[in-house]
Amino acid sequence: MFFPSPFFCRRLLRNGILLTACLAIGACTTTEVRTTAFTPLTVEDATIPEGRLLDVGIVQFDPGLDTAEADEDELVFPELRQAESRYIAVTLAESLQSSQGWGAVRVIPSERTNIDVTVTGRIVQSDGETLTVDVTVTDSRGQRWFTKQYSEKASHYAYDRKHPTEGDAFQGIYNRIANDMLVYRQKLSDRQIVELRTISEMRFARSFSPDAFEHYLVQSKDGIYQLTALPAENDPMLARVRRIRERDYLFVDTLQGYYGTFVKSMETPYQEWRAMSYEEVKQMRELKRKARNHTILGAAAIVGGIAAAGAGAGSARAAGQVGIAGGGYLIKSGFDRRSEAKMHIEALQELGDSMEAEVEPRIVELEDRTVTLSGTVENQYRQWREILKELYEAETGAMENSI
Repeated sequence: MFFPSPFFCRRLLRNGILLTACLAIGACTTTEVRTTAFTPLTVEDATIPEGRLLDVGIVQFDPGLDTAEADEDELVFPELRQAESRYIAVTLAESLQSSQGWGAVRVIPSERTNIDVTVTGRIVQSDGETLTVDVTVTDSRGQRWFTKQYSEKASHYAYDRKHPTEGDAFQGIYNRIANDMLVYRQKLSDRQIVELRTISEMRFARSFSPDAFEHYLVQSKDGIYQLTALPAENDPMLARVRRIRERDYLFVDTLQGYYGTFVKSMETPYQEWRAMSYEEVKQMRELKRKARNHTILGAAAIVGGIAAAGAGAGSARAAGQVGIAGGGYLIKSGFDRRSEAKMHIEALQELGDSMEAEVEPRIVELEDRTVTLSGTVENQYRQWREILKELYEAETGAMENSI
């Protein structure tokens, strides 16, 4: 950044070009070039045997509100971030399914014990121009595959209505996550994959009946699970757990319909918001740059004007008065631009506030009763797991009494 000295300002004033020079410096702009290219998705080139397929659970992303700075530049709106936490998880699930390298890929409201591979993430930045997320992938053993930050800037053409591009504006991020996961899975041996699937089942069983299934698993000091034994295939307790697990899968599958409908309903307004936010972010950055430059140059002009006015000569004093007036104008211009940037932020706030989602109550028919689940999707799933535990305990008790 160039800071004019008082001597330099006096010389400009004497030549009658101070205001022109200051305005010219303040009007300089930068041009950013974006491309539409992004990382392609890696697709399995051969049919994977069913025994090598691992199920994936993608926990709806942490919106990152607890660590978000209260900064105008960040454009963090709680309601919008909550919606994005589901949108990002669903879009990532679609990419994983398209890679044809996995079993069932489901979006889940919280971490669970019966998933072979779990993906968790946090939104670090999302403003239409830039998306940054932290992602962690862990398997049922408790082994972390990787923790990585992914970031991408959207192309201007991603929001061009006349020439729309295919896929999400940040599709490259989802493809890169899917590709990294596929690379890791391809390194696993058949034995390791069978072990992962079995540990998933045993951890689920132990969550329902600790006494019956505790001795099949051991956990090391660093949190890694290992199998110590296996129940017999005809074990009635195992059969019961497997039936409960299938019910759990069916319920989670119904949640996929909710997530899909939610994303579809928010897609149009969300894309509109991102397109507007993309432009707002660029405009605010440029406005604040100009405001800063105008304020700095205005102050420099006043300093130079005061110095010239104090020179004593009539022409210098007149030029100094012009410099002071011009500097005041530039400072006022800088404050006006900051006010304009504030208006853009408020407009985005209104858009963000209008995107809060509601979840309808869900009715579940059981053999002996009808249950209504209400609240958020997270609360509904929590209620469902409690019901499953009640069913397991009731039926297991009935089975023991009949022996």
